Amino acid sequence: MSERPIPAPGHGAVDFEQRVDFDRLRGHRLARAKEALQGSECGAFLLFDFYNIRYTTQTWIGGALGDKMTRYALLTRDGEPMLWDFGSAARHHQLYSPWLAPENCRAGMLGLRGAIAPEAGLMRDAVTRIKDLLTQAGVAHAPVGVDIVEPPFLFEMQRQGLKVVDAQQLMLDAREIKSVDEITLLSQAAAMVDGVYQDIVEALKPGIRENEIVALANKRLYEMGSDQVEAINAVSGERCNPHPHNFSDRIIRPGDQAFFDIIQSYNGYRTCYYRTFGVGSATASQRDAYTRARQWMDAAIEAVRPGVGTDDIARVWPAATEFGFADEMAAFGLQFGHGLGLGLHERPIISRLNSIGHPVEIKAGMVFALETYCPASDGFSAARIEEEVMVTEQGAAVLTRFPAQELFVANSY
Repeated sequence: MSERPIPAPGHGAVDFEQRVDFDRLRGHRLARAKEALQGSECGAFLLFDFYNIRYTTQTWIGGALGDKMTRYALLTRDGEPMLWDFGSAARHHQLYSPWLAPENCRAGMLGLRGAIAPEAGLMRDAVTRIKDLLTQAGVAHAPVGVDIVEPPFLFEMQRQGLKVVDAQQLMLDAREIKSVDEITLLSQAAAMVDGVYQDIVEALKPGIRENEIVALANKRLYEMGSDQVEAINAVSGERCNPHPHNFSDRIIRPGDQAFFDIIQSYNGYRTCYYRTFGVGSATASQRDAYTRARQWMDAAIEAVRPGVGTDDIARVWPAATEFGFADEMAAFGLQFGHGLGLGLHERPIISRLNSIGHPVEIKAGMVFALETYCPASDGFSAARIEEEVMVTEQGAAVLTRFPAQELFVANSY
């Protein structure tokens, strides 16, 4: 893939091109999860993190129910994934997810984050069933790896004699190297945002509100095939510094600096993609801030290659005190890198806060976003840039294509 541009082939399957092979994608993800389990002390993984559930069972029902700690999956060393899902979703999987054995798709309910009290016995009964399945698989004596859990469920597992250990670290390790199909989906997701930024620059005129830009982006993304628009930041004018990480109903005015972040997913694979614009014109202070943010970005991209540490990348960025913050905790997320995949923040996490003392090796096949931020000397404007990169044997291949080498002035006059 390093010899040619990473493809963004379109949403549909065709007979005349090789595009995403979803059977291959599902096989890769389950194999990585099983490899992580086999290399651990665990007899099984019990997964509640809905990205880990999708990674191992290849099922999804969306955030409204998927994040209520009701769905869970069990993966034993020699068994196939078992899934407990919300009501009729389990029946739907039996009909439309043939890679799962029908008997392994079961209705489940634990309490909707406590709305049904633990005293109702749903958690007790679930743990009893899980323990029985572990006994049948011959692994009830071994620790159970759990990624995230509600305290009452954890207490019930312990009460029934199960030893619980952390599986989230193991699952994040499994998810850090992306297959060719995952990379294609990440590229397709980025291509969708490329197009949305074209829509934004055409609409970015004095009088439009930040929330209108957010509405425009949501509409276009869903029209283009997004399966979840998780968040869109729209920040302009005096709101740029300090960065609020949200949007408002502020009216955009002539000469504003404005930046946006589009966080959405296509077939589960996410974008995190900032761009900064001048509205009609730009001042010398705004252009200078953008130039410095771009320099920090280019230095980070240049540092990316297999075998380097995340500390090597973090060191090319300025210390927090160099751009107006008391310490690295206060500036966290401004000079920043984070893995992208089914989750928005996967491995590696790159920051002066954590990477200098605890570096992680950069590996071919990782995909992550790099973010820089520079306050302007006028005291309120700021530049924010983000590029998504895939790590190849030769270095970084950039997935995000909307022009960002220089400050883009929308609808200049």
